[in-house]
Amino acid sequence: MKVFPPDFSQRLWQRTGSRLESPWGRPMFFTFNPFAAFGAFVSPAIMQGFVIVMAVFVLAGTLFDMLHKRSAAYFFENRRIVRARAQREVGGGEKMLLAAETMAEALVSGEFCDARRRIAHLLAMYGFIVYLVTTVILVFWYTTPNVPTPVILPILWHVGALLVLIGGCWFWFFIRVDVAAEGHSPWRVARADLFVVALLKNAALALLWSLLLSLHSDFAILALVLYLISALVLFGAVPWSKFSHMFYKPAAALQRRLEQARGSRMNLPAPANRPETFGSPRELPRHY
Repeated sequence: MKVFPPDFSQRLWQRTGSRLESPWGRPMFFTFNPFAAFGAFVSPAIMQGFVIVMAVFVLAGTLFDMLHKRSAAYFFENRRIVRARAQREVGGGEKMLLAAETMAEALVSGEFCDARRRIAHLLAMYGFIVYLVTTVILVFWYTTPNVPTPVILPILWHVGALLVLIGGCWFWFFIRVDVAAEGHSPWRVARADLFVVALLKNAALALLWSLLLSLHSDFAILALVLYLISALVLFGAVPWSKFSHMFYKPAAALQRRLEQARGSRMNLPAPANRPETFGSPRELPRHY
């Protein structure tokens, strides 16, 4: 028994506003809105509720992570200690300038010295942002087949997921420390890899689900179930993954700049103006 009616695909393409066609006369799948197709069988409120629950998981998981690991307590205690060692005060204007510099560094992944690592991180980061934002827009505004979907939104959704795969797989198979420098198998997975693995699986299953749904395949149901499970793991396992690090790193980077501006430097000596090079030249580490 078929899951979809015989003329479902034609009616869906006409109603979602996705009219770009391939040279063979069939619509391209990356202009297809899978949430509108799913909305023909499931209430949009269910999809919207699922997205809201995922957002609550991220917020609750981050707060739990901060309390369980006492990272917030450590941050404020360390801030109090370095403030006591400050040699000068930083005004409000200078703080705003340092915050802007920190934001600019985060936007270009300036903390990475290696060009390959930076590019891979930028691809995955901006791909994830585009993928996440367009998911929210499609789910909350374009989840019914009778509402035309702007073609640019499904394109951005598919491109975002694809960028996540490109950047994430490049990092996973060629740049990771234990793969590039220590010679371990790229299939070796540890607990610290939970976020990256869940993100890659979620992006891959999103593309697979959309492709199968656009091809009117009954296997789209299986791909959807796996896609939802990967989303639950990605957003529900925040306390056990590195998902919350995307919130910690900008705060830590800003605090570091403030410490340097105040002259405290966490009780470390200032860098030498002309550092000496000792010993014979050696090969640079591949992962930095």
